Amino acid sequence: MLFNDSYFSIEEPSQGIYKDKGSKFLAYLFPVQHEEEIKQHLQALRREHPSARHHCYAWELGVSARAWRANDDGEPSSTAGKPILAQIRARQLTNVLLVVVRYFGGTLLGVPGLINAYKSAAALCLQLTPIVQKPVLVNYRLQYDHTQIHEVMKVVKQFNCTVLKQEAQLFCLLETGVPKNRLDEVLFRLKELRGVEVEQM
Repeated sequence: MLFNDSYFSIEEPSQGIYKDKGSKFLAYLFPVQHEEEIKQHLQALRREHPSARHHCYAWELGVSARAWRANDDGEPSSTAGKPILAQIRARQLTNVLLVVVRYFGGTLLGVPGLINAYKSAAALCLQLTPIVQKPVLVNYRLQYDHTQIHEVMKVVKQFNCTVLKQEAQLFCLLETGVPKNRLDEVLFRLKELRGVEVEQM
């Protein structure tokens, strides 16, 4: 189940393989944060498997306003991308890319056979992957005097905030992702620190 302040995803890439009538379906699962990362993974797999007949894939990005895509890469319409996407959605995952690379074995599988093969390859890969529940983060920019670094970082660590960017000079800048379910507490603690400017990104 998806919660308002958390979501399900993965932390590590994984692989799986499914074979049917001589065809090999190699599944690759990646954690991703943006579309540029997705393009890089797809390009790398095309370089790694230049003689493969198809590189079909699906991805989901985002938590509230979700973006997604399913691509059949030359297979008959809806026989590859959609079955892969359905497996991602069955586990309610987001921020993932799942690619299935097919090496043709010489025997046509037909539409039902293709749907089953891409679905099975995707499902096997997902079964091998630990799924984690992650907090929805709200991003904030903090500015403060260098003498307050210790106090600010204490709050960041105590509430498991994610450091996105940090510049520590005479005047410090910190961009941080605050878990949505701890947002009120974090903002209260930061406002207690005099001179710390807090701005939502």
